[in-house]
Amino acid sequence: MSLFHIESDRSKYPQPGDDGKLVVDLDSHKYVKLWQGPNHPGVTGNMAIELTLAGDEIVQAKTHVGYLHRGFEKLIERRLFLQGMQTSIRMCVAEPDTNEYVYCQCVEELSGIEIPEMAKWIRTLVLEMSRLQSFLRVVPGQGGTTGLGIGVQWGMYMRELILDRFEELTGGRIYHMYFTPGGVRGLLPQGFKKRMEENLKEIDDFIIRIDDLMYSNAVFKKRTVDVAVINPSWVDKYGIVGPVARSAGFNRDVRKDYPYLIYDQLDFEPKVMNHSDIYNRSRIRWYELQQSVDLIRQIMARMPENGDFKAPTPNVLHWEIPKGEAYVRAESSRGEYGLYMVTDGSTKPRRVNLRGPSYTQAVCLLEDMLVGANIADVHSIMVSLQTCPPEIER
Repeated sequence: MSLFHIESDRSKYPQPGDDGKLVVDLDSHKYVKLWQGPNHPGVTGNMAIELTLAGDEIVQAKTHVGYLHRGFEKLIERRLFLQGMQTSIRMCVAEPDTNEYVYCQCVEELSGIEIPEMAKWIRTLVLEMSRLQSFLRVVPGQGGTTGLGIGVQWGMYMRELILDRFEELTGGRIYHMYFTPGGVRGLLPQGFKKRMEENLKEIDDFIIRIDDLMYSNAVFKKRTVDVAVINPSWVDKYGIVGPVARSAGFNRDVRKDYPYLIYDQLDFEPKVMNHSDIYNRSRIRWYELQQSVDLIRQIMARMPENGDFKAPTPNVLHWEIPKGEAYVRAESSRGEYGLYMVTDGSTKPRRVNLRGPSYTQAVCLLEDMLVGANIADVHSIMVSLQTCPPEIER
């Protein structure tokens, strides 16, 4: 019996046979199978969900990944340390800068490199810009699952403003490769802070409008309040992190619990709620959207104007790192994001392993949460978990 539905009557659902597989007699016309994805707007990326239905009620859900698989970890293990970063960012297209940070920090810890103070401030700014553009996509995206498509259009425009700043700073809009082992590639362009503040003022207005559009909307509430509730007892058992865990009452944030870069010098507190349904999982991200705007303003107001932005590093074509292992974590918009790296004294990593929140939340959690749900809620439930399939099929 599934932990997630221990109080429900599962006798009406098809039961597993001796081999553990579900016994579904499709010829009886009682159950039907339906695939959602992989090329479907109701799936957050290149993955699919195989649904078994009784009418419009889900009796079993199985996730299928592999439609995007490129063996990211193994590719990194066969490339020089500087080359590996260009591969690591592909493990989450929606938020690549977090991958840049954990990869570079692993290399730096294993090499004994301390990056300059200026580089710490710039890296923190970029990471919060990354969280911001992610929230600008996912917050109104939750409204889009209930028909509020205008919010998605607003959010994508606001996200484009932040991508403009990324392009100005790094030369790229999606993949940036601005971090490099030892620091960053350069200082902020002249006038960057002014243009960023102009963008943030537009986002301030968007935050108010999306609040009116979604969180006071009767239809949105009807479709999200008390739907797909996560019991707090599941958080530790399933390794749930980020906004999904904080909405269930857990005050956990890597930026506070394991401070890195200059987060310990910034003034902020994680937002925590005590009822993790779709509504509150979306609402907490709305609060964190505001928080990222505030943190960017704090960073720009306090960061030095000049300074060294990169520490000296060996010749990247012959960079041999001594034997060792390192685990570096960061707080992405989806929660704790970690990279484990092992070195053997050669010019390439011996082992690289990513720990992203999507595996637990898009496979283990999602498959159980969908049992008993209505087929119309599949899209909304999945978006509320903010999954990134490349993290799973890495």
